[in-house]
Amino acid sequence: MKLPIFIAFTAMLMTAETNSSNKQCNLRVQKSVLLESIADCSDGPSNNQVTNNTQHHSQQKYMAKSCKEITEKYQFKQDGLYYLTTDDGEVYQTYCDMTTDGGGWTLVASVHENNIYGKCTNGDRWTSTQGNNQNYPAGDGHWVNLATFGTASGATSDDYKNPGYYDIEAADISVWHVPNDTPLKKWKNDAILQYHTESNFFPKYGGNLYGLFNKMPLVWNTGTCQTDNGPAIPIIYDFGDAEKTANLYSPNGRKEFVPGFIHFRVFNHEKAAMALCSGVKATGCNPEVHCVGGSGFFPEGNPRQCGDFHAFEWDGYGTGAGWSVTKQMLESTIMLFYR
Repeated sequence: MKLPIFIAFTAMLMTAETNSSNKQCNLRVQKSVLLESIADCSDGPSNNQVTNNTQHHSQQKYMAKSCKEITEKYQFKQDGLYYLTTDDGEVYQTYCDMTTDGGGWTLVASVHENNIYGKCTNGDRWTSTQGNNQNYPAGDGHWVNLATFGTASGATSDDYKNPGYYDIEAADISVWHVPNDTPLKKWKNDAILQYHTESNFFPKYGGNLYGLFNKMPLVWNTGTCQTDNGPAIPIIYDFGDAEKTANLYSPNGRKEFVPGFIHFRVFNHEKAAMALCSGVKATGCNPEVHCVGGSGFFPEGNPRQCGDFHAFEWDGYGTGAGWSVTKQMLESTIMLFYR
């Protein structure tokens, strides 16, 4: 009897060790493996056959759809790249943080500002790449759609979004602020801030960021400052603290936030919607100086506030004065993990 194998997946996810004198299918699971074969094995001539026949699909068991599932099933504890698979069978590679607070954190996205002066141009995927336009009030909509982009290994050099962003049902979120262009192996050591939630808040708000923002749309002129803001979730610091967070943002902004939170869907004076205030809870109406991503139109100073990092350079690039954040914050990627 011949052993059918899904070569399209197993070529990159499995190592087959065949011994002609023994039964076929001595399969060895590796750290990066995310599939396991449950095909029957029998004596016979050694011969791996390529087939796409759907009848053999049932002979493959997908090992994990999240890094948390990998830790629970296989007790892997090493940080690094792993393959995951969605409910629809799409296989993708991403980074797993297997050591922070018990591990099991799946990298699903990164927000990277490639050019703070671009103002809703190429690269501003988390707001708009089509300019600052009131006729495009929701922007590109990547917080609420199924589009993916970038690579896990390049997540500090460009925006990144993988299928786990919308596929994984999460309980909590973890955020790292990592200097731009940092190589993967140095992410954890070089991060300027690392923190996570522990309140199991996601199920109440759609199960992940995709669900949350579909419940709380990021559209200009659909809400007002303070009145229509989303939830502010307390955080636990893994590296850094509330004081350091506050000092990385602008001096004037510190009068309009409380550090130690992640705040979702926040409106400013002009009714522009921001997706994420990372590390702070917005208490004023100028969140564009400490929040990222969001809608496609920002009226004040048109187009100065339109972009993934909005008005982070309002009083000069990286000056850390007035309404400007520090250079360290401006030139760091925000990395988003689920567990």
